[in-house]
Order: sequence, then structure tokens, then C-alpha cells
Amino acid sequence: MGRKVTVATCALNQWALDFEGNLQRILKSIEIAKCKGARYRLGPELEICGYGCWDHYYESDTLLHSLQVLAALLESPVTQDIICDVGMPVMHRNVRYNCRVIFLNRRILLIRPKMALANEGNYRELRWFTPWSRTRQTEEYFLPRMLQSLTKQETVPFGDAVLATRDTCIGSEICEELWTPHSPHVDMGLDGVEIFTNASGSHHVLRKAHARVDLVTMATTKNGGIYLLANQKGCDGDRLYYDGCALIAMNGHILAQGSQFSLDDVEVLTATLDLEDVRSYRAEISSRNLAASKASPYPRVKVDFALSSREDLLEPLSEPLEWKYHSPAEEISLGPACWLWDFLRRSQQAGFFLPLSGGVDSAATACLVYSMCRQVCEAVNNGNQEVLADVRTIVDQLDYTPRDPRELCGRVLTTCYMASENSSRETRDRAAELARQIGSHHIGLDVDPAVKAVVGIFSLATGKRPLFAVHGGSRRENLALQNVQARIRMVVAYLFAQLSLWARGARGGLLVLGSANVDERCVCPTPEHPGLRGLLGYLTKYDCSSADINPIGGISKTDLRAFVHFCLEHFQLPALQGILAAPATAELEPLADGRVSQTDEEDMGMTYADLSVYGRLRKVAKTGPYGMFCKLVSLWKDVCSPRQVADKVRWFFCKYSTNRHKMTTLTPAYHAESYSPDDNRFDLRPFLYNTSWPWQFRCIEAQVLRLESRGCQDLDGVD
Repeated sequence: MGRKVTVATCALNQWALDFEGNLQRILKSIEIAKCKGARYRLGPELEICGYGCWDHYYESDTLLHSLQVLAALLESPVTQDIICDVGMPVMHRNVRYNCRVIFLNRRILLIRPKMALANEGNYRELRWFTPWSRTRQTEEYFLPRMLQSLTKQETVPFGDAVLATRDTCIGSEICEELWTPHSPHVDMGLDGVEIFTNASGSHHVLRKAHARVDLVTMATTKNGGIYLLANQKGCDGDRLYYDGCALIAMNGHILAQGSQFSLDDVEVLTATLDLEDVRSYRAEISSRNLAASKASPYPRVKVDFALSSREDLLEPLSEPLEWKYHSPAEEISLGPACWLWDFLRRSQQAGFFLPLSGGVDSAATACLVYSMCRQVCEAVNNGNQEVLADVRTIVDQLDYTPRDPRELCGRVLTTCYMASENSSRETRDRAAELARQIGSHHIGLDVDPAVKAVVGIFSLATGKRPLFAVHGGSRRENLALQNVQARIRMVVAYLFAQLSLWARGARGGLLVLGSANVDERCVCPTPEHPGLRGLLGYLTKYDCSSADINPIGGISKTDLRAFVHFCLEHFQLPALQGILAAPATAELEPLADGRVSQTDEEDMGMTYADLSVYGRLRKVAKTGPYGMFCKLVSLWKDVCSPRQVADKVRWFFCKYSTNRHKMTTLTPAYHAESYSPDDNRFDLRPFLYNTSWPWQFRCIEAQVLRLESRGCQDLDGVD
């Protein structure tokens, strides 16, 4: 009697509203799963339409085309003799649900709606979908006529049920449900479900893979069973990057690990497992069996089909393995680079244009494009025909085959150092040397004529000529003269992005890349992010906030420096050594004796390290001014007095609230951190504040006075 099952899970690079492409990738994954001997195939969340459709879920077109793709899947010979589990939106009784549709041999077995919706951070599922709230209950779903003619069914079960095949029992979880305090797999496992499936649309955040793997292994450690996790991969059309990480686990052990980052559009993971291993594992857990004896039963959909075969005695079983994690620096080298590749090939542009300043952030962005080129060459060398076809389209050469990342970088990346009279020779040389080492097409130019022309127009109209502070000008004059340089560079960047390839006799245009980290969020086409720090508002509106995309916008300064160190060692780019050693500067004020006199941290009045702490407390810990003071007065008690902490907090919130309006112009950025300032994308706070914060600051002052009057050294009691 058969007891060994081969199951498949997938990571697919789906694209919102790309119904044709999504269908082909789903079919390819099913075909691969069958070739590997699988009798059950799981795909990612909402794979038919693409997870990131957002407000397109409101449109009847999205529902209609999803049904049409489902019909094509049901009709395809590829889907025969394998249980297929696909994701799509379904309207039931005029309510939209995020569903799994499970079918076999042209018959729909079950439509299982999502019961816990993701509704925090980047996710707004409650905006478009309703959670199914009736635990262990099903209803009859009346199939549309286009499906009735295919399936010969009028109605199918809709709701919270499990599948009972001839040899085992299968239950579904959908993404967020794994992360809830009481996940469905707990009750399903107690009711005898042996195979749990989870279809996810889980985006990449640095270090998130640890949590994902821990949740799956712990689920099967406590309850026994087989767990399959599928995930979206790639850029679905937004700033999120879905990182794959498909996996199969059993009884607390990983049996199959998919890649976390890959340029392969379709990745299928299979494992052959012995159901008796689940049963014997559970038999020894008396506490689990006691709870199981009292468990309420799930509705079971009987399926006249077996995942195992009678002749499986000699079938080799999958062996446990240890999950291989990437370091954060490796994650940065891979994730944003894959995101850039998807943006490039799907936008049908011919490459990227990057203002390269000689500073850490623009250098890191250049390294990401170079990392992308390395991955493209590796994929082509491994026989990936889709990547080869895409790169030939991008470079407009049908017989081109990329072999050397530096040569490819020269075709797809144009870097530009935009000098002014305030630029130093050191930054110019560092930018040129890095460009040479990665192979980018590099341009050096001077923006002073344009800057002087714009300032001249002002002087001609007003009769006044603004001066820098070091030449006797006011703060307003000094700031305006910095900003005009930044904005001129943005105009020049877009001009060159549109026409530099034309000047070289090549087709197409370039995407302008921003280069500010999450602590800065300035996405700048200027020499080293003038203005910077979107969180603080230390940026020039409509300069660095006007790139097309920003691959480092969700990465902290600390992680970014670690990534540049990684590139220095692993990509053999010695130019990065000098870039790492140089102080961060916008170079928008006059030089002193030919050397830089301006640094970012002096301009901001705070360090990068402090800024990162403020960002996490403001967004992740959800503190206002008083709450931030209470946390920092304890955290910094060994280095700052309560009054010093209060002054720092007041300074931060004054600057943050004064400049919050600038966040409305931030370039869409790769999301990799939990304290991104992306307005109306991730951070839904207002942009018009009372910048004096009178009530809040009065509360801080009162607490400072109490602490000072007590002369208290032990601040543990601050509340």
C-alpha cells in the first residue's frame, strides 16, 4: 500500500495584470511539477492576477480575466492528473475574497477564502477583500457559466474545509494566517490534516527569512506534519520585491529550500516524503493526541485521488537539510539587483542613468547595477533563455550574449559626475575610478554655466545677487544657492537619461536612479545627496526627490556601508576603499582652500546613527515626541543628560515636521526596512503639522524638570 507522496511548491515571478504571462508561468510550473513526479502543486498567493493589483481589485475586469485564466487552466492538458492549487480573487454573494481554487481533472474541488488578511505596513488587503469568518463552515458557490460548461458542475464548496484524498488529508493556509497567534494549521493538524499548504505574497525585508523559516519549522515541530510554502518572487510592479524562499518541511525539519533571490521566472521545489513518518511522529506526542481527541472536525471534501502510488517501496525519500541564510550584505547585493532587473526589462528601457558623486550611497547604487549584471551573466551561463532574450532586447542586439559583467555594465549603465565650483577633485576622482572598475559608461560634466544662468535670471529680474554664507550672504541666500545646484542637476540628469544613448547612436532611453538610503531618502541626481534625509526633510524638493526608482531607499546607512564593504571584498572593487573612508558631504557650499568644508552630519545637527534610532522609534515603536523622549532618556542615560535628550528630540521633531511635506515627492524605492518614510505608500502620516509641538514639548520639559530636581541617576522608573 502506497504511503510515499511527492509534492511540489513554487516561486513564480508574476506581474500585476499580466494575465497572459501569469498563465504561462503557472502552466510551466505545473508541467515541471508533473515531470518531477508530483501529484499536488501549490502556487503563490493571487498568482493568476498578480498580488500587487491594489485598487484594480475593485474592477470587474480583474475578476473576469482571473476567471478566464482559471478556465484556460482547467481546459489545459497540462493540469490533468495533478491536484492544482492556484490563487485568485473570487466574488461570492457580491463580496470579494482572496481565494485558493483547488481543482483536479477539470473539476473544482474547493474554493478556500483567506481568513486573516494582511493589513499593516505595505499591506491593505482589508481595503479590497473581506476575510472569511465562518470557521469550519462552507457554502455552495455557484460557478459562472464559462466554468460550468468546462467542469460540468453547477456549484462547488466555498469556505473553510480540507481535502480528504484516498491516502491523506490536505489543509490550506494563506500567507498572513501563518503569522497569526492561532494559525489554522493548529486546529487542522489536531483534526488529522497531514499536509499543510501556504500560498504567500511575502515581500523581502532584510533578515525576514529567519522568521519565515522559524514559523514553518515550529508549526511542524509542535504538531507534526508536512508543510509547503509557496511565494511570489520578483517585482510585481511596485516598490516591493518578493523574494521567493519556497520551502518544504516535515516534523520540524527543512526538506527542500528554494532560492531567496533568482532571475528565474519559474522555480519549482519538490520533495518525496513518507506519510508514516508524520503518523509515527504524532503518535509519541501525548499532549497533542489529547488535544486532538477533543478537536472539532473540519468539513472534508472527498477526492477520489491518491498522492501516493502502490509501487513506491523503492522510491527514495528527501533528506533533511540545514537552511542556508544570506548575510544582510548578501541580501542587499541580490534583492535590489533583482528588483532593478525586473524594472529594466518590464519598463522596456535601455538601461540606467546614475549621477555618481563619489560618495557611499551613489557608489552603492552603482554596485547594485553591477551586481545585477553579474547575476544576468550567471543566469545566461546557466542556460536561462528568458534572461538571454530580455538582455538582447535591452541592448538591441539579437546575437548578443553577455559573458563579462563589466562589459554588460558598460551597455546598461551610464554614470555621470556633475561638477560645480564647489566640487572637490577627490570626489571627482573617486567617481571616475569606480566607474572604470565596474565598466559603466562614464560622463564628467560641469553644471556651473547652467547654475550661473539661472541665478543670473533672478538677478536680472530683481537687481539683487544672492551670496553664500561664507561670502557674507544670509541663511536664505545660502540655502537657495545650494538648492539651485541640486535642481539643475536633476534637469541635466533627465536630459542625459533621454538623449545620451541617442548621442551615442543607440536606441532607447534610461531610467534615472536615485541613491539615498532609508535614513536619508533623498533619491538624488546630485553629487552625494544634497539635502538628504527624507525622514528629517534634509533634501531639496524636486531634485533628488525626482528620480525614477531608488534601489537603496529602504536600506539603512549601517547596512549599506556593510554592503559596500561586501562589494569591496567580493567584487574586487578597490575604489570603494576611498569612498568608505570619505565623510558624507553634499558639496553644495564653497570649498575652503580647495577642500570640502561641509558635512552632512554637521548640516543636520545629528549623526546618522542618531537618525536611524529616531526613525525606528517614530515608525516601528510608534512614538510621538514625548514617547520618544521617555525611551531615549533611558536608552542614552550613560551618554546624555535628560535635558540633552530633550533637546535632541525637540530638534528632530521640529525638523521632521517642518519638512514632512517633502515626503510627498519621494521616488518609489525598494522596500527593505520597517521605518521607511514613503508617504502614502508605507507611512500614512499627515504632511502639515504644528511644528512647535506646544503640548508635547511642554510634557517633555515638565519631565526634564522633575528629573533634574530629583538629581536622579537611576532613570529606570521613567514612564
